[in-house]
Amino acid sequence: MKKSWAPMIHLNVGFVVGALFMLLVYLVVSQQAAISGLSIATTVAQRISDKQLTKGPSESFVASDVQRIRNKPLIRGSGESDNDKVVLNTKGYYSETCEVDGDVRINGTALSVTLVPTTSSEHREWKIQPYSRKILPGIRPVTVTQLPDGAAAPACTARYAMPAVLFSVGGLTGNFWHDFTDVLVPLFIASRRYGGEVQLLITNMESWWPAAYKPILRRLSKYDAVDLDADEHVRCFPRVTVGVHMHRDLGIIPEWVPGRRRFAMPDFTRFLRDIYALPRAAVPPPASQPPGRRPRLLLIRRTHSRRFVNEEEILRAAEAAGFEAAPIELRRDVGVEVNAREVNAHDVLLGVHGAGLTNMLFLPPGGVLIQVVPYGNMEHIARLEYGEPAKGMGLKYLDYSVTAEESTLLEMLGRDHLAIKDPEAVHRSGWNNMTHFYLNKQSVRVDVARFAPTLAQAFDHLRQQ
Repeated sequence: MKKSWAPMIHLNVGFVVGALFMLLVYLVVSQQAAISGLSIATTVAQRISDKQLTKGPSESFVASDVQRIRNKPLIRGSGESDNDKVVLNTKGYYSETCEVDGDVRINGTALSVTLVPTTSSEHREWKIQPYSRKILPGIRPVTVTQLPDGAAAPACTARYAMPAVLFSVGGLTGNFWHDFTDVLVPLFIASRRYGGEVQLLITNMESWWPAAYKPILRRLSKYDAVDLDADEHVRCFPRVTVGVHMHRDLGIIPEWVPGRRRFAMPDFTRFLRDIYALPRAAVPPPASQPPGRRPRLLLIRRTHSRRFVNEEEILRAAEAAGFEAAPIELRRDVGVEVNAREVNAHDVLLGVHGAGLTNMLFLPPGGVLIQVVPYGNMEHIARLEYGEPAKGMGLKYLDYSVTAEESTLLEMLGRDHLAIKDPEAVHRSGWNNMTHFYLNKQSVRVDVARFAPTLAQAFDHLRQQ
């Protein structure tokens, strides 16, 4: 009897060793997959659960969060496609996007994207926010479905040989900064690789939006954008990108750019200069300037909150620092091109924190952005929204923080008001209270003697170019 158990003991030991070996291999492979940020399902039987990956704060970016799901059996037979796939991209804090390759069919009225497989597969479904800020309410999600077979596939009424990018212009658009940060820069990231051979599909369409940015949209795509909300076709493409990916505030992370070519914000600003035929691609060195020419400073004039109360005094201080200074109201109704040309003709853009500073996109590289930061512990927001982006565009960034004595809030509310004596408590009370006091009710009276060193820094930078 004892002898008869020996083979079984050897078998069990072998089984345990084999199992441990397979577990070790699995752990190694899993570790490498986590490092690379790629999860690939290569068999029909393997199921990948949809999971919410951990995101970092806006200044911290998580790179290990791309899931690639292929409709591809372990052993392929003849005629099986390697193209049917859905790639989910949740890199960073803001966005979720989805790239679908294969026989992709879009129903605009249903706002659905359907992948029709060439071989049998499991049924899967995702909800994708087509706007770059995935947590923003009020945006209708796109339903992306991988069908098990072609039996239930909607019939194509329009077929394309080019790819498509589907995105929303709802959300916070209408604010100049959000137009670029939330839509135009992410759209550039998604579509630039196609060299104009891409169809743009828009949901949450507002008629003014494509009209306002027509030159940019026309350069990204050679074809008229489709308003999906009013579209009754089933449009079929070989590839569709659902949603656009916001990397950071008014910025691009080159390593996250899809396709073979990597680019960054200087490429985007060069793209804009080309579109609007802006003449100045750099601030020229002083030696090349005509005798007596002074650097030009544009002061952004605001007519509502966050105004410069002592505008004339600031302009005189800028002239005393060596600038040719002028106040200009950068109005939306005159069009992007008019404002772009005005800004490009200057060397310095000066303004209180607000969407008008987005026009720094049109400053020549080497120019200077001076952001006047309103009172109320606004430095962190100001740096993220304009300071870091300015540096990424090749501009010199300077800021000037307003004290309580320079804010109209002090006279309006009194020194004992919470908004004056404890700005951090106002921030903790919520975004609405913060914007109410520090963005909507406040204007500034700059202490020009205290501001003079900032102007001198800007002047010295230009002289050292």
